[in-house]
Amino acid sequence: MGKDENSLIKHREINFCTLRPDNQAQDAVLVLTDIEGIERLVPHSPQLLVVSYDVTAITLQAIEELLTELGFHLSSKLLFKLKRALYYYTEETERINLGIEGGVKECKQLFVNRYDRLPHGCRDELPEHWRNYR
Repeated sequence: MGKDENSLIKHREINFCTLRPDNQAQDAVLVLTDIEGIERLVPHSPQLLVVSYDVTAITLQAIEELLTELGFHLSSKLLFKLKRALYYYTEETERINLGIEGGVKECKQLFVNRYDRLPHGCRDELPEHWRNYR
């Protein structure tokens, strides 16, 4: 029995702390753009980000851990904590039922992959075996 591909795309809301005056949702869009598995990012307000992602590639828990590690402040209201816990559990269970081995890539690996795809001047064009001859 195969899963319907549309059921593997999850649409979730990420609620940020309302005590901060900055636009965390828009800043999160800039951080999460080009990360593997994330399909769509829509900031609805300065404290609300709607994200669509493929659960076989990334989970809500990985996305929120990534944001927290970068200094974003998620809402700590009880309702949002309960929703988060439910989503974490159901997504992990779904991944296990699909036979996806191991956890989601670590947050640092997501950054490394994104950094490798961005154009910047920090690349060494020399082949690996020539780098010791400088």
